[in-house]
Amino acid sequence: MRKKNPPVVLEQVLLTDYAAEGKAIARIDGKVIFVSGAIPGDVADVMLVKNKKEWAEARVLRITTPSPERLAPFCPHFGTCGGCKWQMLPYEKQLVYKHQEAGENLKRIGKTEIPELLPIIGSDDTKTYRNKLEFTFSNKRYLTHLEMESGNTDALQNALGYHAPRIFDKIIDIQECHLMDDVNNKVRNTVRAYALEKGLPFYDIRNHTGWLRNIIIRFTTTGELMVNICLNHEDEAERKALLDHLLKQVPEITTLLYTINPKWNDTLYGLEPVVYSGKGYVMEKLEKWSFIVSPKSFFQTNTKQAEKLYGVVRDFAQLTGKEVVYDLYCGTGSIGIFISDGASKLVGVEVVEEAIVDAEKNAKLNNINHAAFFAGDVIKICNDAFFETHGRPDVVITDPPRAGMHEKLIQKLLDMETPKIVYVSCNTATMARDIALLAEKYQVEKVQPVDMFPHTHHIECVALLTLKSAS
Repeated sequence: MRKKNPPVVLEQVLLTDYAAEGKAIARIDGKVIFVSGAIPGDVADVMLVKNKKEWAEARVLRITTPSPERLAPFCPHFGTCGGCKWQMLPYEKQLVYKHQEAGENLKRIGKTEIPELLPIIGSDDTKTYRNKLEFTFSNKRYLTHLEMESGNTDALQNALGYHAPRIFDKIIDIQECHLMDDVNNKVRNTVRAYALEKGLPFYDIRNHTGWLRNIIIRFTTTGELMVNICLNHEDEAERKALLDHLLKQVPEITTLLYTINPKWNDTLYGLEPVVYSGKGYVMEKLEKWSFIVSPKSFFQTNTKQAEKLYGVVRDFAQLTGKEVVYDLYCGTGSIGIFISDGASKLVGVEVVEEAIVDAEKNAKLNNINHAAFFAGDVIKICNDAFFETHGRPDVVITDPPRAGMHEKLIQKLLDMETPKIVYVSCNTATMARDIALLAEKYQVEKVQPVDMFPHTHHIECVALLTLKSAS
């Protein structure tokens, strides 16, 4: 058997800059080292996890000299939990590096001139900014290095929290999470304490056994609280006892649901949440607009920043009341509805049928009579007959998932030759790739980065593209 080479450890490495995805950079003898768990200014001992000729990836073993800018993390789970990885970095610096990454991706991948990369829009709230959280039950709790070193190696301990990074069957037992109002801690810790007291079986993802699977919490700026408890199978007596206990202990809950999920995965796709108490949904507001958020709805998870993001879209679109606007990947219609005052007609297209149902409800709720929503693939829907019926778009808004737009959609946009495209992205790398493809007929006027997720490396961007022949 071939022996593995011992890991390479580099000592007293100075981190000098930031790269992307939360990684800092060191340069040693002309070789670039991308280091997770460090910030510029740190001196650290690191272990290589990937080693190529011109670059390597490493993780921090120990910080020997902290950067003068390093902060004490505010969360007790920092370093174990995979979220909020930038707590040790001042928020102002986070914004600097996010803005830098957006610019570098657009320049390096987009290979097109960006006349104006506007200053990043930061978040007023850097804690308790999320309106949705999901926690997972597991009978295999993730053990920290300290627990392992102390000899406490009993892995078969129940946990309720987040998945351990890169370990699919271990859950970090989260006692306190700062991503949402403290009510999230009250819900999660109440359910955990009751389950442990009653001996209710936590889920085993490897064997597909156990009962308790997930808790999904939505807490809106309107003060409404929706909780969905996901169970592996029905047990009416135990279920009613659990849900009644939760309602009694957490009276803030306005809607309580449960979902029976016999599948091997945790998605709600193909499942029907059942209303146990309340109206079955919560209401959210963006400026003057109201939105129904049902258990399976997609909605921006940072409501206050979503207002800023959609405000940028509205500013870039510069609608006069005469334009036909197509909202692609429209989801539940939130962007289109937000800018609808300026459109003569709004056409939303989304492949998820349930989202279109919500979009139609939201349009009706807001008394919008000049909107039409269609479920299906935009490539198939947007043909000449469709344009003849609904009008060719003057402005296209596209808000694709992290993977970006399909090449066929990009070709469709090139064929459509809409005068103006407003591209909303949650991944500047794929946005840059798509912009490079659209550059055949479009030029970028300006790009606005927006920070939706403080203490993470994620960046949202809005780009305004105009047809070259129309400029």
